[in-house]
Amino acid sequence: MTTSHSDPLNAGPMDNSLRPPVDREQIEERDLLTSCVHCGLCLEVCPTYQLTGDENNSPRGRLRLWREEADGRLEPDEWTTEYTSDCVGCLACESACPANVPYGEILEAVRHEHHSRGRTSVRWMLRMAGRLAFHLSLMNLAALPVRILRRSGLPLPPLLFPGQPAGTQSTAAYARTMMERHRPDGPRVALLTGCLMESVFREINFATVRVLIENNIQVIVPPNQSCCGAFHEHLGMDRIEELRSRNRSAFSAARVDAVVTNSSGCGLALQKTLAGVVPVRDVLDFLGQFDLKHRILRESDARVYVDLPCHLIHGQKLSGIPSSVLDATGIPWQLAPNAHDCCGSGGAYNIQKPENARAILARKAEFLNNAEGDPVILATSNHVCMMQWHSAGRLGLVSRPYQVRHVIQLLDPAEQQALRKLRGPHHS
Repeated sequence: MTTSHSDPLNAGPMDNSLRPPVDREQIEERDLLTSCVHCGLCLEVCPTYQLTGDENNSPRGRLRLWREEADGRLEPDEWTTEYTSDCVGCLACESACPANVPYGEILEAVRHEHHSRGRTSVRWMLRMAGRLAFHLSLMNLAALPVRILRRSGLPLPPLLFPGQPAGTQSTAAYARTMMERHRPDGPRVALLTGCLMESVFREINFATVRVLIENNIQVIVPPNQSCCGAFHEHLGMDRIEELRSRNRSAFSAARVDAVVTNSSGCGLALQKTLAGVVPVRDVLDFLGQFDLKHRILRESDARVYVDLPCHLIHGQKLSGIPSSVLDATGIPWQLAPNAHDCCGSGGAYNIQKPENARAILARKAEFLNNAEGDPVILATSNHVCMMQWHSAGRLGLVSRPYQVRHVIQLLDPAEQQALRKLRGPHHS
């Protein structure tokens, strides 16, 4: 493997360009709530405004409501709380905003305030998941029935998809085994294994390890790393700083060239946590700096449609997934229609606001009914988006077979399922 960039480890947006998280008091001190110039460009890209046509369900409208509450001109009420919880948190408004309003920072602080004051309710299963995120060994144990169910071929809830999740071996143990077997001597990276990724979708972590090592990149999995906290940010839950502190300790001691992540939402959260400490890179963006080993196309009828996660393009400010990486899959690919629009997953949004999430997804998923390819593969780089896309079949939005894959799986030398012929109405 040779590099195709003079400084591949530090190419792309640097992690220290991201501001650390702020609280409501800091927002008022910095007068961020008055930074909106009311131009309305955010309305064109906001999924909830496009869905409802309600000004209060837009970034501009929410900023006005929050400002009026802060100034004492509006009493805190259920409507402001509801409009706040209706936001998907896609950050498309930040990309469209000429005034660079840090909407995501403000939203996070407001949601935390609402949660701490009891103005919002979080479903019990999400509260439990939030607690388990502080105890990853317990989360892995709790998720064991889900992994077994995924292997079984039995009907699954809409947000889960079948597959062959990794067994009981941890990603850390697997990475050590692969490093000893192949002994790469290139750049050294640390992998964020995540909470849901490690407990339910560990096969994506394993694929990430294989692809990196195949391309002569050393992989370590720092012990004592924690959940990134993105889940807690989305819901305004407490103790986020505890998670961030754990990850600062774990990754700052890793002595690596970069930290890589394979989920765009987790990557954005970790970039904020490790700002100024160590570069945090999306794994596909990182791989885009190298001449990758290419997969051999086995079935010419297959076609990949690439969807771009919001937290990749609007959060991490990347232009997309490098074309060189997509070319290396060996499968004809193209961007999905409306690839830059939100799919409605929004962290836990598709659980908290299922009707909104379904309506947002319906607009994007319609093309799959007439998409060319056999099989048709919808590929993205965020596990929550993968769950959302898979639900399109089980929610009746897509009536033909299709597969959902993480792009890293299409690069995986051990991946044997991506191009198998699907038969019947099942979606994988």
